[in-house]
Amino acid sequence: MRRRAFLMIAVAALAGCDDKPDADAPSPRPIALDATGQFCGMTLGEHPGPKGQIFVRDRSEPYWFATVRETIAFTLLPEMPKGIVAIYVSDMARSTNHDQPEVWVLAKQAWFVIGSRRRSGMDTPEAMPFSDEAAAQRFAADNGGRVVRLADTPQSYILDGGAS
Repeated sequence: MRRRAFLMIAVAALAGCDDKPDADAPSPRPIALDATGQFCGMTLGEHPGPKGQIFVRDRSEPYWFATVRETIAFTLLPEMPKGIVAIYVSDMARSTNHDQPEVWVLAKQAWFVIGSRRRSGMDTPEAMPFSDEAAAQRFAADNGGRVVRLADTPQSYILDGGAS
């Protein structure tokens, strides 16, 4: 129960920050051929679908993630680095290649579709990110699921295998 309360406070704190990254935060990076997922250890190109990148203070390169759920999980786990200055997720509203999207949106500005029939590149439930709420609603209408903001994304969906 104590861990659950901590994690819910962490999600709320992340969502309550300014909608812009710190002034010194870098812009999102294109995915390099050798970009490796923080948790899976595989290159991001091996997995279709939305990805994530997180910048932390005192580190010039982002942490990369093969899925958006992994990106959000990084922010919730107490053992992961803190001092996050920017969290970017793939923008499925503006990307033309949904298998390897290259357009980014700040996670705090995104609308996420959770519980849809669409799976991540790791074949797990995914939090599909969109910069545009109407695009997220259309996706949910076509693929099932519901639209939430980062602060409203259930911890269980992120950490417990997609249970919402």
